[in-house]
Amino acid sequence: MKKSLIILSGILLFSCKQEKETSIQVEEPKSLTETKELSINNPIITDVFTADPAAIVHNDTVYLYAGHDEAPNDFNFYKMDEWLVFSSTNMVDWTSHPVPLKVTDFEWAKADAWAAQVIERNGKFYWYVTVEHGTIPGKSIGVAVADSPTGPFKDALGKALVTNDMTKAADISWDDIDPSVIIDDGQAYLFWGNTACYYAKLKDNMVELDGEIKTIDLPNFTEAPWIHKKGDWYYLSYAYQFPEKTAYAMSKSIEGPWEYKGILNELAGNSNTNHQAILEYKGLDYFIYHTGGIQPNGGSFRRSVSIDRLHYNEDGTLKRVIMTSEGIQK
Repeated sequence: MKKSLIILSGILLFSCKQEKETSIQVEEPKSLTETKELSINNPIITDVFTADPAAIVHNDTVYLYAGHDEAPNDFNFYKMDEWLVFSSTNMVDWTSHPVPLKVTDFEWAKADAWAAQVIERNGKFYWYVTVEHGTIPGKSIGVAVADSPTGPFKDALGKALVTNDMTKAADISWDDIDPSVIIDDGQAYLFWGNTACYYAKLKDNMVELDGEIKTIDLPNFTEAPWIHKKGDWYYLSYAYQFPEKTAYAMSKSIEGPWEYKGILNELAGNSNTNHQAILEYKGLDYFIYHTGGIQPNGGSFRRSVSIDRLHYNEDGTLKRVIMTSEGIQK
């Protein structure tokens, strides 16, 4: 009997020890159960309405250019008289700079500060803009220039670079809009259009076309061409159908042929338009776009710029953009 009690006591002690050891093994460190709360960073500018983004990198700083949507809440069309510029060194915190350019800075123009893009060449910054021409019916493309990415900018040519009477592929008055520019091996190219996608070479002075205007055949091309290069591939993204998604094509040559690759970005919130900029900064790729995301009055004519990551597949094709409220985190 005494021997049995000793054995039973040993079993109980061993059992208690096992239970204690088991409870220690399953206890998780506190750090593994904690999650970081993400900030809501889209839209990136919330004190004014911003649309049609474009961006460049200069001296390790990103400069973001956008049209200023100024339509009153009961006004259901575009009211845009000026362009805005912001800068950032982390893609999250943005500094607003004084208004660098207005429609009134072009004496030959009368209205509509529509989509535009800036590029640097030989220490100067050239801004290609869409405006309504004062005497030649239709939209046109002008060029402004500055010594700084934040301006002030001034009319570089004293007249339009492209007017509606120069393009015949589309029989509309608004096919000369949404300029996008790239410098490839020293040669500058300008892309633009609505319903027809145009492109042409630019002379070294950046304010004259160099040769004929050509067209590119793209499925369901609406507007907003954006041209960029990554590795050996050229990418031409654009607004697709209406309301607009963003689609893209790829080519090994900037003059084509272009191979359509599909949808890149879905409908952008409650905005009929979808206008993108693509940027590489500090080794990461970004997709900059606008939505009608500021509530309660955001919409197609009161848009706001947002940013999310852009990712490439191993074969160079682009992964579908995932639009988020969180956007880019610090």
